[in-house]
Amino acid sequence: MKFTIQREELLPALQSVGGVVERRQTLPILSNVLLSVGPKGMRFTATDMEVELVAMIEKPLKESAEVTLPARKLLDICRALPEDAAIRLETDGDRATLTSGKSRFTLATLAAREFPLIEMTDRIVEFRLPRADLKALLDQTAFAMAQQDVRYYLNGLLIEVTRGRVRAVATDGHRLALADVAVTAEVSSPAQVIVPRKGVMELTRLLSEADDEVAVQLTRNHIRVNLGAFQFTSKLIDGKFPDYDKVIPPESGVAILADRELLRQGLIRASILSNEKYRGVRIMLGKNSLRALAHNPDQEEAEEEIEVKYAGEELEIGFNVSYLLDALAIIRTTEVRITMTDPGTSALILPEPAAACKYVVMPMRL
Repeated sequence: MKFTIQREELLPALQSVGGVVERRQTLPILSNVLLSVGPKGMRFTATDMEVELVAMIEKPLKESAEVTLPARKLLDICRALPEDAAIRLETDGDRATLTSGKSRFTLATLAAREFPLIEMTDRIVEFRLPRADLKALLDQTAFAMAQQDVRYYLNGLLIEVTRGRVRAVATDGHRLALADVAVTAEVSSPAQVIVPRKGVMELTRLLSEADDEVAVQLTRNHIRVNLGAFQFTSKLIDGKFPDYDKVIPPESGVAILADRELLRQGLIRASILSNEKYRGVRIMLGKNSLRALAHNPDQEEAEEEIEVKYAGEELEIGFNVSYLLDALAIIRTTEVRITMTDPGTSALILPEPAAACKYVVMPMRL
């Protein structure tokens, strides 16, 4: 294998796939990136056996060859080279030589045949949607995923596909986020998959708010997203996601209508003196008024009174303020509608005017 490429062509591809490579690997080959060249161009593939990412460069070569190179070292070399540098790569046996100007680096390689690639079989569903819609779907829900929960199925994001709709749901058992987007998908029966946390984070990093469409394929064990110059593949979590419909409160009842930013800023100020461990804030509702009270073990107290539209009975209820703030930060409308019925019932937070997303926060005892 022998070719020359500009640093500005090579660096973005290496940066994109580099996020998948873990610094500590059980198999030495997983520290490498697989480089495949041929008439169709170049492909850089990285994997940790759970997530696989492929970056493609339209640079056709006459010869077809494959080699694996140490991912971190190759990326660091490219970063350290000057802008507009021309990079020449040549392989010979188990060594690869990279030269640029008066710089020369010799890297150890491993056999390409040892590199583990994810095979997609038993395809269930395929659909296409705008890149911006997929990004919005993940952004609006991913924050509610659990982290290292023993209920392993909560450490990921549920993707549910039905005819004409894709839904994303995430919950950590204390709060829930749900978002929908319309798609043209021919689905004979509804499909549900759980994408692991790392896969969701990597996919979110790759997505932009562009209008071009991406293709999504689901199998029983994998999800694959084709993003033009990138191909993302992730294993799925094998488990049953909770019946989320049961925990979403009805939208009926007396609701609070509030200026989203005004409420968010008030809760941020009140949270300063909340208990650092439990982050509890007491919400007290009265006619057109919401009071947020917080205190901590040092006997310090904070109180914020926020003007809202509310005509229901007086109500006192406690929440983890971080969960409320996360939902308010994701919502983009000027106003929000919040339904609370009693101290033992979860709060339902909705954009106003209504949009295709919902947020549920469970109460806590204070």
